[in-house]
Formats: sequence, structure tokens, C-alpha cells
Amino acid sequence: MNLGFGLCKRITENISRVIVGKKQSIELLLAALLADGHVLIEDIPGLGKTLLAKSLAKSIAGSFRRVQFTPDLLPADITGFNIYHQQTGQFIFQPGPVMANILLADEINRTIPRTQSSLLESMEERQVTVDGKTYPLPHPFFVMATQNPIELEGTFSLPEAQLDRFLLKIRLGYPDKDEEMAILERFQEKDPLTELGAVANPEQIAELQQARKGIHVSQPIREYITRLVRATRDHTSLRLGASPRGSLNLMRAGQAWAVLNERNYVLPDDIKYLAVPVLAHRLILKEEERLRGERLEHLLEEIVDRITVPGPAG
Repeated sequence: MNLGFGLCKRITENISRVIVGKKQSIELLLAALLADGHVLIEDIPGLGKTLLAKSLAKSIAGSFRRVQFTPDLLPADITGFNIYHQQTGQFIFQPGPVMANILLADEINRTIPRTQSSLLESMEERQVTVDGKTYPLPHPFFVMATQNPIELEGTFSLPEAQLDRFLLKIRLGYPDKDEEMAILERFQEKDPLTELGAVANPEQIAELQQARKGIHVSQPIREYITRLVRATRDHTSLRLGASPRGSLNLMRAGQAWAVLNERNYVLPDDIKYLAVPVLAHRLILKEEERLRGERLEHLLEEIVDRITVPGPAG
């Protein structure tokens, strides 16, 4: 695990050579990768989401593909399709962009639900099926999807089943004044992404993903996770609480966060910190609460504050 500790720090620092002032977002992104999950980033255009994905891919020497989701995008444009080869008289599989270590699904909520759903098998099963034949995806396989706020024109809400496939949902937000000044200075004469080198490789990431599974999660921590998730199911403002997949993802994210913080065990503070990015997008407000302007993140923060945190023995 010593390799993992140093490697995570090098990846974070390497990405920070390009991305200014978003260390928390970088660490959450890396935690999702180590947990073998996927990330949904919701924000307005122009805040560096694509740059972040490219920086991660370059840092781990992983293959990178980007799909711009549009209303006319078809499922085959993502998964791939068979082409008839006249010389051999056979169909040859033409892989789609999903065959990559890092897939950037850009503005995923600008396409129709049918195409959105075509990512489900890839994200969950790590494979695609075309004309009855199954093709495994590269390992590691990491989807970083971006979406515009639903209030913007031309957007389609993601189905609940697909939202539940994302380990984390994060927002980058506007930079502050000093950060924006630093961005202007950093990109004034050159693009730092072009000079960014790799500090890891996909095989090392796969080893870290395997090592993450061995991070200790004590019984009090598991009980804490269970209480948090069950509280979302019983809340009077929620129509739908988090599923058992939410519990599992919160535990896995906690293990990954422990690796990033150079520990071989999960702390209650890890779970408390990760509860909102892991669980909020899995919840559905009652209609009257939504119309009243209630925010899922705020509601979940109240739930987290209300649940008793395990003591030092946990």
C-alpha cells in the first residue's frame, strides 16, 4: 500500500499542474477511480470539466475518448457497430469510443434517454453487446460524465437508474479571484496540458483498485453507513431514498478516501465527508418540497448532522 500512498499524491499533484484550485474535486475524482466507480459532474460550460478529464487520462497514461452527446446521437455511436467487409465476406466489429480507459461523456443530458441508457451496460458490467456478441472493456474503465444544470434549454433529465450508476456527483464551481488570475497567467503563453506527462499507468491503477478492497471497514462504520442510508428512506421530504447500491458505494468511496489519506482503515469522518457527493444524486424529493425550493444537498447535510457518529472505538 506504500506504493498507493505515493502514487495517489503524484497523480493529484500532476493534475494540479493544469487545473487551478480544485484539489477537492481532483481528490474526489481520483477516489471514484480507485473505487472502480464513475463520476457525474454537473456545472455550466467553461469551468474545466473536459480539461480535468484529459489531465487525469494523461496522468495515468490511459487511453482517452470523448463523446459529445447531442439529440441525434445513437447508441451505436457509443458502443460501436459491425461493418461488412466485402473481401472476407464477414462482419468486422468497429469499436466505439466506449473502448477506452477514460471516457468523457460530455453534456450527457443533451441527448435522448434511449442513448443515455446505452451507457448502462458499459458502466455496470464493463462490457458491451453488439448484435448478440459481448466485448469486454479495457481495465480500468472510468466514465466521467458532465451535464448542464437542468434549468438550461435543450436538456433531458437522466433516468434514476442511470444516476444510481454514478459513484459520485460533484460540482466544480466558479474559481475565486486569485484562482482566475492564476488561470490567466498559467495559460497566457502555453497550454500546460500539452506538456503534462504520465506519473502512473493503467496497471498500477488496477493494482490500487484491488488494494482498496483490503482497506478495513469496522462494524461501527458499517452500522453508521446503514443508519445514514436508512434515514434517507424514512425522511418525510423524500419520495425515494438511497438503495443498497448507495450503501455499497459509500463504503467503497470511504475505502478509496482512506487510501488517498494514507490509511488502511476507514474513519467516520471519511463517511461523513463523502455522504453528500455519494448519496445526494440518488434521492428524489417530493414534488411539494421541490416546488418549495428544497435542495437535496442541504437536506442530506441535515440528515448527516442528525445521525450519531461512531466514537473512537469505531
